[in-house]
Amino acid sequence: VERVVARMERETGLAPVLVCHSMGGLVARAWLASIPAAEHRVHQVVTIGTPHRGTWLARLGRSVNANHMRPGNGWLDALASAEPPERAKLFTCFYGHADNIVFPPLCATLPGADNRHLPATPHVAMAYHPGVMTEVLRHLRAAA
Repeated sequence: VERVVARMERETGLAPVLVCHSMGGLVARAWLASIPAAEHRVHQVVTIGTPHRGTWLARLGRSVNANHMRPGNGWLDALASAEPPERAKLFTCFYGHADNIVFPPLCATLPGADNRHLPATPHVAMAYHPGVMTEVLRHLRAAA
C-alpha cells in the first residue's frame, strides 16, 4: 500500500482515494496504523464489504487471514484500539444484509464512519454496485 500511495502522490500531486473490497479494507487500516500521519496522505478510504469487526464465516477458515477476520480476534481488536476516533471520518463503508461473506451486517461498519447500506447485494456484486461507483467518483472529483 505504501509503495502505491507514494507513487500516486508523486505522479498526481494529490492524495489518493483508496477503494478497498473485503479484506482490502483491513489492509488499508493496517497501513494507516503503521505509517505516522498516513491519514493526511489519503483523501478518502472507501471500503466495500470489509469485515471491520470480523465475520462469522471466518470461524470456518484455518488460514492466518481467516484467523484475523474472526470476530473478537486479537489482531482486529488491537487494530481498532490503535486507531484515533477521528480517523473514522476518512472512511465510507458499504455493507449489506445480503452479504454472503461478511455477516452479521454491522461487522462491515466502522463506528464514526459514513456507513452506507446496500440493499439486496451479495459480497462480490457490492464492488460493482452503482451506488458505490457514484460515491467513488464523487470522492475522486473532490480530491482533484
